Amino acid sequence: MNQLPANLDDAQRIDAIASHIQSIISLLGEDPERQGLIKTPQRAAKALYYLTSGYRSDAQATMSQALFDHEGSQIVSVRDIEFYSMCEHHILPFFGRVSIAYIPNGQIVGLSKLARIVDICAHKLQVQERLTAEICRHIEQALNPAGVIVVCHAQHLCMKMRGVEKQDAYTTTVHHSGLFSADPQLRAEALNLLK
Repeated sequence: MNQLPANLDDAQRIDAIASHIQSIISLLGEDPERQGLIKTPQRAAKALYYLTSGYRSDAQATMSQALFDHEGSQIVSVRDIEFYSMCEHHILPFFGRVSIAYIPNGQIVGLSKLARIVDICAHKLQVQERLTAEICRHIEQALNPAGVIVVCHAQHLCMKMRGVEKQDAYTTTVHHSGLFSADPQLRAEALNLLK
């Protein structure tokens, strides 16, 4: 496999991706010079580069921009943060909603940063199980909360468009830490908030 030099800028990387997409179009049996496909390699490369922008983002730096002291210790929750990601097994989209709850331990984070963390983690070649755990881990590292719980509901086009072709299948993953792992009653309360 050809390795690209590490010092390529974004435009150079997009151009390199586009040349590979043009080859893929040819290998699929299409004519990449056909009128409707002439600009497709560049458009697809830009889309893929955007959809994998999580590799070029710093989740901890994003979180650190909006940390605030807070003495409260009650549950903070944000529900139904929509996300779009790409399955690492088939490079097909999966999408859904993430809900997050945490118990502050001296600090809170601006609510929009939770949505940004979801996007950063989702914008990679990913599996839902890892996505859920990664969001939880970034919140733990940034806030050191008493507990975090992340619930992710998603639909996977790799199950809808190919393979088993099950149109109504949803996948739910849950990851938790701290008091939410230690106390089943508290975990149940948080899960009820996130329904």
